[in-house]
Amino acid sequence: MGMGRKPTDSDTLARIRALVAEEKTLRAKLQHGDITESEEHQQLRRIEIELDQCWDLLRQRRALRETGGDPREAVVRPADQVEGYTG
Repeated sequence: MGMGRKPTDSDTLARIRALVAEEKTLRAKLQHGDITESEEHQQLRRIEIELDQCWDLLRQRRALRETGGDPREAVVRPADQVEGYTG
């Protein structure tokens, strides 16, 4: 997620859709021999991390909203805090 204004739920969901599309494109490129398996794995890893951050941000926003807080207070957390979260 980029810096600047805080993303809304819609912004975050749009980013998730874009990342999923990017993941599909990478898999197709690998299938067609346009990238190596190593390149695919490296790029997929980056996508997975950002997806984890996006889902975490949505969970934070929902929790704040449900407890009377301001969802705009949610922040994108570092990858090492959100990776592998299973909720």
